[in-house]
Amino acid sequence: MKTQRILVCDAEPPNECVDSLMAAIKDGNNHLCSKSGADMEMCVMRGVGDARAAITTFKPDVILLLLEGSVFARTGTIVDIAESTSARPPVVGLIVEGGQEEARAVLRAGADDFILPPLRTSEILIRVRCVLDRKTRRWPATRDAGSSNASGIIGKSPAFRREIERLPRIAGCDASVLISGETGTGKELFARAIHDLSPRASRPFVPLNCGAIPAELAESELFGHERGAFTGAHARSRGMIREADGGTLFLDEVTSLPASLQVKLLRFLQEKEVRPLGNGSLHRVNVRVIAAADRGIDGEVRDGRFRRDLYYRLNTIPICLPSLRERREDIPLLARYFLRRFGGEATFSENAFEKLQRYDWPGNVRELEHVVERSIVLSSSIKMRGLDVTLPQTAEETPPKGFRAAKLRIISQFERSYVEDLLVVYHGNISRAARAAGKNRRAFWELIRKHGITVEKYREETGEK
Repeated sequence: MKTQRILVCDAEPPNECVDSLMAAIKDGNNHLCSKSGADMEMCVMRGVGDARAAITTFKPDVILLLLEGSVFARTGTIVDIAESTSARPPVVGLIVEGGQEEARAVLRAGADDFILPPLRTSEILIRVRCVLDRKTRRWPATRDAGSSNASGIIGKSPAFRREIERLPRIAGCDASVLISGETGTGKELFARAIHDLSPRASRPFVPLNCGAIPAELAESELFGHERGAFTGAHARSRGMIREADGGTLFLDEVTSLPASLQVKLLRFLQEKEVRPLGNGSLHRVNVRVIAAADRGIDGEVRDGRFRRDLYYRLNTIPICLPSLRERREDIPLLARYFLRRFGGEATFSENAFEKLQRYDWPGNVRELEHVVERSIVLSSSIKMRGLDVTLPQTAEETPPKGFRAAKLRIISQFERSYVEDLLVVYHGNISRAARAAGKNRRAFWELIRKHGITVEKYREETGEK
């Protein structure tokens, strides 16, 4: 049986959790260790020391960093050394003190995963086992061509591709994810892609639409209940969280949860324990949570309707999906995909494509899908013209009445797309984007304000300001 080697880069002075970890690994009967399917050997390096020598000599299968002081400051250096070795051991940050901001800093430095305080030996061992069992998963190469892949995610616009290209790395860690975007932008597709690319892929993916659950049943739906726990509880229910044990729980429209349940969800995210209604016992659950909300979640937090602490806990890794009107170059790709799906040999004329691209798509990709399907059903020809594409009555007024109105709308669309593309290229650095555009920083910033563009979402990868 292969021995799995763990290199721990401890802090100065030593952290007490390292001694507990060493004792657990040395215990041959330790249940969590034996479940990994291999013996574990641990080597401790105090301080940052000579990290290169320790990594090349010990040849670890995983590196644990106790992150405080100089170790925290040199996280990127240690990750780079690990990257330079032929085996490239994964790096997991154990954050001694801190929260979500520190977690983002660890991921930006190149770490594969992190654990927030309080640090528990059992949780560390579970996470180490998941990392050691992790198989290399690659995103299908077809994404670069803008064609469909196994998850049905299609697009080649810069803002959209940026989010697609982050998926394998996001899938590789166990952090909570908050996906924001308008209705119909593909939030559940992204959640499923993260699950499918993760080590949890063989376990359940459990989606739950929080907005579709009556408030009085929401707690039972999430945490489960015993028979007779309340009127109508004729049978025992495990609850969605326990159904997703080992896998991924996807909470769509998470801002719809009542305030009382937000508190209990926050406690679950912190403790990873559930107590069913009518049952006093706690159940330990290993589940990753991915939540989704529309772009108005910041306002919900600001107005006090959604708990700020829960928002920060869910928003460890944010994904912001652009609307379809913000990536119009993807409309022909998506339309052709739906044509193949619903109509086989059916095609759109250039006039039909132009009509599709003029429309603002308030329902986004889901609305486009329905329009294409309806056009195929109602058309008598295999090649559909603009007249065969039926859009809502408000859309039939496009282009706007008058040359000036039409020109202003096209200019506005170009400005927004151009600014967002530059922000993608320069990772949200306004000064560099402005220089590339040949504008001064203030004028470029006015364009950002004019179109209501959120610059922060382009800075997440690098932390640039």
